[in-house]
Amino acid sequence: MTLSALASDPATSKGRRHREEERSTRGPRDAFQRDRDRIIHSIPFRRLRHKTQVFVAPDGDHFRVRLTHSLEVAQIGRTMARALGLNEDLTEALCLAHDIGHPPFGHAGEEALEAAMAGVGGFDHNAHTLRLLTLLESPYPLFDGLNLSWETLEGLAKHNGPVVNPPWALADANDGFDLALGSWPSLEAQVAAIADDIAYDNHDIDDGLRAGLFSLDQLQAVPMVVARWDKVRARFAGVDQRRLVAELIRDQIGMMVIDVLAETRRRLGEAGIDRADAVRVAGRALVGFSEELRGAERALKAFLHAHMYDAAPVKAVKDRAQHVLSALFASYRDDPRRLPPEWRPQTDDPVLVGRAIGDFVAGMTDRYAIRRHEELIGPAELPEGF
Repeated sequence: MTLSALASDPATSKGRRHREEERSTRGPRDAFQRDRDRIIHSIPFRRLRHKTQVFVAPDGDHFRVRLTHSLEVAQIGRTMARALGLNEDLTEALCLAHDIGHPPFGHAGEEALEAAMAGVGGFDHNAHTLRLLTLLESPYPLFDGLNLSWETLEGLAKHNGPVVNPPWALADANDGFDLALGSWPSLEAQVAAIADDIAYDNHDIDDGLRAGLFSLDQLQAVPMVVARWDKVRARFAGVDQRRLVAELIRDQIGMMVIDVLAETRRRLGEAGIDRADAVRVAGRALVGFSEELRGAERALKAFLHAHMYDAAPVKAVKDRAQHVLSALFASYRDDPRRLPPEWRPQTDDPVLVGRAIGDFVAGMTDRYAIRRHEELIGPAELPEGF
């Protein structure tokens, strides 16, 4: 595939923080392909299969988890990158790693960890992604972290736009390897960000219906969805509605992707952007939904908040999961010797101790957090169902 002038070029990469010896035995891969492969082979990436999003340690085998979500984001991201002539490998690396810093129990776990670490600088999952990839995950003999390229780290640090006041973990990762946090990221990073929105908007419809949190009839209150649903039913008249949900999801994703591609091309043309380095000084996001679809997508999110994220059964599990994580953090803070030897901080500084505990707890999977709670404190007593 021929890349456009807007694509990030691995041949002109700003390099890696630590110099590496070239090894022909590692295969014919460029910098971004190596980054993607390092992410896929990392332990934090493997842990994503047991880290959840909306549902905590779900009983159902068919609900999404962080790993399957990341794979879906990568599929959507690669599709858009190819259509725009961007670098697919960099886009895929960003999509696969974007959730790697999430703690157990989805957003509920992040809220609990943020509160527990309030006195030591707080917790931010995106900043923790950079901390994991630049420091904590260290499979190489001569340096900490995965030593990813500048473009991959930059895209992960600011895929949602410039960062004016970076959290402490991001500031530490940026120290000594300036990621230009105040500028806009590459188009590949912007594509990864919007692919994340498209993926979770639509798989949460699927999971919410599967869990019985809302019905197809209730979903008709969302104008964007009812328009697609009517077209799906017209194409497959007489087919059982339950068999048409997957078709609805496919149509929704396709419609949103097409909208993003058209809007992105419009913005690029309007701004006169014709090369990759101009993207970072454009002063605005260049990848996104059209104004019409942005409003429609907000209405979908409002529906999902009301009927799924804030639903009583989900909230009951969320509250209990937050208690589990808060209790675990407090237990380790009261006696850091309860941490595994390799995680015990070699200092009495309360800030560094708190951050070390946060590193350990954030790396847990849902089931490991539940098991550790049972060992140290007692039964987790999570409600059944999700």
